[in-house]
Amino acid sequence: MKILDVKVAEAPIGSQFSNAVIDFSRMTVSVVAVETDAVVDGERVVGYGFNSNGRYAQTGIITERLLPRLRAAAPGDLVDAKSGILDPVAAGAVMRSNEKPGGHGDRAVAAGIIDMALWDAAAKADRQPLHRALRQRFALPGPPAQDVAVYAAGGYYYPDSTLGSLREEIQSYLDLGYRTVKVKIGGAPLAEDLARIEGVLAILPAGCRLAVDANGRFDLATALRYAEALSAYDLAWYEEPCDPLDYLGHAVAAEAYPGTIATGENLFAVQDVRNLLRHGGLRSDRDVLQMDPSLSYGAGEYAAMLDCLAAHGWNTDRCWPHGGHLFNLAVASAFGLGGCESYPRVFEPFGGFADDAPVEAGRVRLSERAGVGIEGKAALHSLVRRLFD
Repeated sequence: MKILDVKVAEAPIGSQFSNAVIDFSRMTVSVVAVETDAVVDGERVVGYGFNSNGRYAQTGIITERLLPRLRAAAPGDLVDAKSGILDPVAAGAVMRSNEKPGGHGDRAVAAGIIDMALWDAAAKADRQPLHRALRQRFALPGPPAQDVAVYAAGGYYYPDSTLGSLREEIQSYLDLGYRTVKVKIGGAPLAEDLARIEGVLAILPAGCRLAVDANGRFDLATALRYAEALSAYDLAWYEEPCDPLDYLGHAVAAEAYPGTIATGENLFAVQDVRNLLRHGGLRSDRDVLQMDPSLSYGAGEYAAMLDCLAAHGWNTDRCWPHGGHLFNLAVASAFGLGGCESYPRVFEPFGGFADDAPVEAGRVRLSERAGVGIEGKAALHSLVRRLFD
């Protein structure tokens, strides 16, 4: 199996809201199409990839550094020797060649975009859905999970939002079948954030939970002030109370906050995860880790992160990846993770899952479509076809 061409495009998210740190109205994503010489059912196999929200398009790194390395590689360096199908893990090693250690950031995002497209192409060529292809490639015992727990990430700060509109938004997620929902904090004064929290808690039925997310906005003093106030509520978790690389700050917050702390979506390599486990004071019996495979070089690096977690006594069910899209849902199924983020009605068409996979009692069933499953999400499939055809 050979790569014939890789095309790169950019697309806007165009979401008119913000969290405590960034405004999404000018946010962009990179989209790539990997064209191969494989043919399945009379159609040439094309794999598609894109990055999760929150990181801008990575066109420069993709076109100037990563793709030239793929193009210069011998075809045998990019495929599995036994099957002859593209091996995204081997291709990832080629893309990361001639790079200094550390400073992962945007290059990890750029590599993750191509990794998604390579997995899409490889799984399609093998006529398998991604969650089964991942389980096979990483030699995991038993079948993948047939459904995955998901939570609705919303509650952003809109220019004209009110407590009433926030409650209507959250109710719409409950009506869709979600049982855990998340709202933003840190973009308003503490008293206003607490009013938002109490307003949402008041409409949650029994068995439903609320998480809150500060997006790394707070200094330690503010994080502790919020921790004290939030301790009065039974929250699913308190997310990113400090800057993602402030490990000591997380350790102090974890000591002060008796509930669950969630973090990790902005850690892009196994070395950063190892430092979080060593120095972040997190508790393997309750805290949640949210590393995002599609922002972190791809599935191979994520598998290394899980190995690191296991060596430190963590179970995979403590992992709930950021991202809210088809690729991370498949990763959650393949690796037996606790669940996956979801973005109902926002970050479209990239966010969300297959059109024929509704949320039922807080869970989404995996599709058996070959590859990532972009063809089962009509708006996303239409967009990538418009970008590249």
